[in-house]
Amino acid sequence: MDWKKEIKSWGLILAFFAFLYFTGLLPVVQGALQSVLLSTGLIKPKLERVDLTNKNFDYAGTFQDFDGNTIRLADYKGKTVFINLWASWCGPCRAEMPHISELYKSVQDVENLEFLMIGVDNDYQKSKNFIEGKSWSFPAVHASYGLNKSLLSESIPTTLVVNPEGKIVFYQEGMSNFNTDEFRDFLINQ
Repeated sequence: MDWKKEIKSWGLILAFFAFLYFTGLLPVVQGALQSVLLSTGLIKPKLERVDLTNKNFDYAGTFQDFDGNTIRLADYKGKTVFINLWASWCGPCRAEMPHISELYKSVQDVENLEFLMIGVDNDYQKSKNFIEGKSWSFPAVHASYGLNKSLLSESIPTTLVVNPEGKIVFYQEGMSNFNTDEFRDFLINQ
């Protein structure tokens, strides 16, 4: 008799996840749970310097913002740039975005510090719809014209920081809560 209860329980769990998957709510729920995890402060960026001393950032590239304007990477030369690669379907990307937004709000007036959140969805409209439905305050664009060699990554989210000399001084694949005093100081002091 116990095995019938077990099968019924597993059936309900499977039905619940099938519902989330087929309604498109799975990434939303997944992102919300991961955001709660990030809020605990357990997952922080590792600020050890990446050994990219001979790696210059490639400023070749053009993006499209969600107002239809063209954004050129070359316009960011001589500035510290926080870059994040994301997609609307990516749960970890969704999880870290509220924290990146809070970080951006706290440093948006710092001279020569720029943020560039780059959506990599295959469809521009998916990225646009995702961003427009949120109250985040960071600059977001779409990789409509592709990514250069400095931005190619094995996974998303990927975050990098480029200093004013054009050197990559931070590189991380995977989610993190960047809204910490330590990371804020790191950004400001580039």
